[in-house]
Amino acid sequence: MRIKLKPLSEQVVVITGAISGIGLATARHAVKAGARVMLVARNGEALDRLDAELTQAGGEVAHHVADVADKGQLQSAADAAIARFGTFDTWVNNAGVSTYGRLEDTPLEDQRRLFETNYWGVVHGSLVALPQLKKNGGALINLGSELSDAFIPLQGAYIASKHAVMGFTDTLRLELLADHAPVSVTLIKPSGIDTMFVEHAKNLLDFQPRLPPPVYAPDVVARAILHAASHPVRDLYVGSAGRATVGLARLLPSVFDRIVSRLGVNAQRTDREKVKSDGLHETASELRERSGHNGHVRETSFYTNTARHRSLQTALLTGGAALLAASLIARRKSRLARL
Repeated sequence: MRIKLKPLSEQVVVITGAISGIGLATARHAVKAGARVMLVARNGEALDRLDAELTQAGGEVAHHVADVADKGQLQSAADAAIARFGTFDTWVNNAGVSTYGRLEDTPLEDQRRLFETNYWGVVHGSLVALPQLKKNGGALINLGSELSDAFIPLQGAYIASKHAVMGFTDTLRLELLADHAPVSVTLIKPSGIDTMFVEHAKNLLDFQPRLPPPVYAPDVVARAILHAASHPVRDLYVGSAGRATVGLARLLPSVFDRIVSRLGVNAQRTDREKVKSDGLHETASELRERSGHNGHVRETSFYTNTARHRSLQTALLTGGAALLAASLIARRKSRLARL
């Protein structure tokens, strides 16, 4: 069954974690594209301000306070979207939290709370969205990470949750395909993104961490998400750095382990004063997309742009394969000539 998705200008889009980082950038881009948007987050005061901002910009927007760890609250958000707009066409499970610290030092209650948001939040959102999406067709978009496929030290609980999100998303996709359901299921896998990720994380380290470079702008992820909202795609890596990391981890796992075990901690270390925060249990109130503490930020990704356009990606891969084949043939002819 070929899945057809509406143009963004004809869609209603629900976004969780809409008041910060990737979710905030996605909401702003969606409104610019003409979509009607339901904003979902834990902080009602921040939602009020964002609603006012986007409405003043000409957007048709509504909002609902919900903690994604509570399925009932997300069901209320879905009901509110239908009551306001009559339906929704895309549901984006974006809300996420993190911790920094060695796994042995991370309290189990913190790890459980992280999973309540990162994993169960995706499960709850997906199960709440599916009845409407299966009825009218649409897109379910889950936020994974490059760390859905790879791993680094000091973020073990977060990485485990993103592996779980990938397993859930990929299995759900298969089951919907088997049922011929008109639902596109996409997993977005960002590289390091210049959001408030570090500042909002619960930090158990004795230093202020950072995202290892290169770091990309949240707008790059927002564009990938909204592309998936209107173009069925299985998954999208945001940033070539993340795709390269995953490639090395898969191709040479032992080499990857040795490199990252030696360099992984220092790559995340800074001399900045440690920020005390606990995004696991508290909610942000500022409407900030970017941290500003990640040095040079890449505003675009050639890799992601080509991945969004499959024909161009295929042409590049085919061209690369042809060049490699020609090189191998030329080497073989040279060897034969020397014999």
